[in-house]
Order: sequence, then C-alpha cells, then structure tokens
Amino acid sequence: MDPKKRVLIVEDEKNIVDIIRFNLTREGFEVLEAYDGEAGLALARAEKPDLILLDVMMPKMMGFDVCKALRDEGDNVPVIILTAREEEEDKILGLEIGADDYITKPFSMRELIARVRANIRRTAMSAPAAAADQGMSAGGALSINTENSQVYKHGTPVELTQREYELLTFLASHPDKVFSRVDLMEQVWNYGYVGDDARTVDVTVRRLREKIEDDPANPTRILTRRGVGYYYSAH
Repeated sequence: MDPKKRVLIVEDEKNIVDIIRFNLTREGFEVLEAYDGEAGLALARAEKPDLILLDVMMPKMMGFDVCKALRDEGDNVPVIILTAREEEEDKILGLEIGADDYITKPFSMRELIARVRANIRRTAMSAPAAAADQGMSAGGALSINTENSQVYKHGTPVELTQREYELLTFLASHPDKVFSRVDLMEQVWNYGYVGDDARTVDVTVRRLREKIEDDPANPTRILTRRGVGYYYSAH
C-alpha cells in the first residue's frame, strides 16, 4: 500500500486550518500544520511534505517569502498559494516566485482537494513515466533528461519548478503543434475548468523562456502563434 501523501498547511487562521485538515484527513492525506511563515518554512525543510498549502498574509513571514526561500534552496515541492484577495497582482506574484497554483478564499473544499490531488498526481507521475525514456533531445543547446527530470542548456543544469518542467516536456514532446491556453490548462495543469486561470499559462511560459532561451524577448524554442496559443519549435 502506498504511503499517505503529506500536505503541509501554513495558515494563521485556526478555523480554516481545522476545516482543511478535517477534509484532507478524510480523503486519506496526512496533514502537517503551521500558524506562521517562519514555522511553516522550518517544517517544510524538516519534513519534506508532498505539497504545501500556503497562505499569503501571515505573522513573522509572508507566504510569498516562504515560497521564494524554498525555491531559492532548490526545493520544488508543489506549492498552492491561498489568498483572501482577488487582486490579480497577488496571483501573478505567487506564480512569479515559483508557486505552482493559487486558490482564492473563500473556496470550496471540493475545489481545494481537486487541486491538491492534481498537483500531487502530476508530481508523482513525472518520475515513473520518465523511466521508459532516459533522455529527450529538445534540439540545439537544450536537452531534457527524463530519467532525473533535469533540463540542460549548453550542458549546464537549469533549475525549473515542477510546473515549468512539465510544460516544457509536454510542448517538446509535441514539436510544432500549437496548444491553446485552455488545452494547456487541461493537459499540463490537469484542470477541467479554466476561467481566469488561463493567465497562469502566460506567466509560466514567460518564466520558462527566461530560463531556457538565450534571448527571452526573442524566443526560438517556445513560440507564440498569435491568437491561437503556444508551441515548441525544435528547428
């Protein structure tokens, strides 16, 4: 039997933690909890959870700073930002510093659990699926080792978040095929609904270009078909 997946909740409102813990436990997850940013960061480092639910506004250390600290240390654990504000800047900032997803309060438990499962499932799937194919040439100076989920640019390892890696490998495995934002939300993000979340795709593409392109302003790998979507050029 597979070990229980562990979710770390970092949230300063105890009633919200209690509700999330109750529902996640009922769904078979093991739950860790912290009530301020510093404690959450320490717990993330010590316990290595499978996913983190991270509130933005917290005592001692903001959620954004916790996420950034983990990413700077090379920890690519899936992070879902919880924000009480509908402000676009919060969502975009969360993605810019390496969060995988965000959900706005108030949220339904059904939606939260669906997003937790989707993010954990994609992370768990990436390693076994890679075993069948040890490497994948992405063309030119870029290469992808699917055995260890590592991307190389001019022979140097590139640090990608889990979501950035999945987006790159998905597009690179379908060279020259154009995918709309809705396609990518369904195929890479694993969501059957989109709404305003399509903006997430644009931010992730921009971050990915900054890491893999020689000139992000004039990309040669991940290209835009205006009015349609994105595609990977292996030429």
